[in-house]
Amino acid sequence: MNFETTDAPKQTVYIVEDDSSVSEALSNLIESAGLSTQLYSSAEEFLEVWSAEMAGCVVLDVRLPGMSGIELQAELAEVKSVMPIIIMTAHGDIPMVRKALKAGAVEFLTKPFQDEELLLAIEHAFALNLTERSNRDLLKSILLRYSSLTPRERQVMELIASGLTNVEVAAMLGLRVVTVKVHRGQLMEKMQADSFAELVRMAERLKAS
Repeated sequence: MNFETTDAPKQTVYIVEDDSSVSEALSNLIESAGLSTQLYSSAEEFLEVWSAEMAGCVVLDVRLPGMSGIELQAELAEVKSVMPIIIMTAHGDIPMVRKALKAGAVEFLTKPFQDEELLLAIEHAFALNLTERSNRDLLKSILLRYSSLTPRERQVMELIASGLTNVEVAAMLGLRVVTVKVHRGQLMEKMQADSFAELVRMAERLKAS
């Protein structure tokens, strides 16, 4: 299985499981596939070390001492973690499965599961994490460029990205058409947009963020 790409950030499987024999067995399996693991016996212990820069995925047991796995999943969503979550349990029922998947879990594994099931789920989760991290980094870059625009340039960008012509923007803002064209050229340069279509995509990303 191909888990890594050349320029990928270091990815780790974070195992949150209170049964040490289970977590160690999972760690041995995952590391035998050439991956790194870190083990945590509770949701609280994992949250103490969590950071937005973590890359990889979380393999999470539902039943934990203190905060449950489902509650940890909700906490990670609250802090906008981009690490995919693989839920595992020996006691899952249909409502629990639906709740975990609806909240964004990429897989729900019922113990005992096959080694290949877990490794395939991790491979899928790593691919998703790379995509999410790439999207997050792109948004940061767009936001940095957007912060360099003047208030007027931001107004022009929003209006032309919504489909208005230079003439319509000029009329709406009480400007001359030539002035709108100047603003448009300046904001295209500052946003490092090679085309109008790219500028529109940037505006859409900003609106969705």
